[in-house]
Amino acid sequence: MLTLENISFGVKDEKGEKEIIKNLNLSIGENKFVVITGPNGGGKSTLAKLIAGIEKPVSGRILFDQEDITEKSITDRANMGISYAFQQPVRFKGIQVLDLIRLAAKRKMSAADACEYLSEVGLCAKDYINREVNASLSGGELKRIEIATVLARGTKLSVFDEPEAGIDLWSFQNLISVFERMRENTKGSILIISHQERILNIADEIVVIADGQISAQGSKDEILPKLLGTASAVDACSMFYKGEK
Repeated sequence: MLTLENISFGVKDEKGEKEIIKNLNLSIGENKFVVITGPNGGGKSTLAKLIAGIEKPVSGRILFDQEDITEKSITDRANMGISYAFQQPVRFKGIQVLDLIRLAAKRKMSAADACEYLSEVGLCAKDYINREVNASLSGGELKRIEIATVLARGTKLSVFDEPEAGIDLWSFQNLISVFERMRENTKGSILIISHQERILNIADEIVVIADGQISAQGSKDEILPKLLGTASAVDACSMFYKGEK
């Protein structure tokens, strides 16, 4: 479904050109739950942005359902069936949760239909459906509302960039339940950028990226024991969520 061929990406800084992604090749099949992990600064979030179209590679190709989307815009990719959830969800002042879900679904939707998506992510619909997507919502609430919009879209590929970032332990535990339900019920592939062991533990496949390249890739049963046994290879200090927050 998604194929990255010889993808490279870099930026200019005070020291000159900095290569972030280096001649990377990756394929994600149909109906897969894939988690990309690795040390901070290894290129994980950049890769997610390249897939979504937020960034463009300096070389290589990105194929989606065998169509070259390398030069296509974020909107084009969204219309083709790629959803992207930001590390820090956007707060839309003046837009109600109901309106946001309707916009995501791109179809006429009753309040009752929208409430079903909120229920899927563990939110009491009557408490949230008419609230504004603004500063009054916590980080965990925003995360789950953003996931509800992804569910409403029902796309072939859903990309989540570190969904655990900035939320408390209680919200993180609820996010795990949401992703477990998505894994069981979503007709499409899910790609998550994450350090967290509990998210890695529900993956079909794990991809480890370090220094802009894939250092390991395989099934959860193959890769996770190696990560747990040699966490220093993928930055032990930041690898797993142990509930200290």
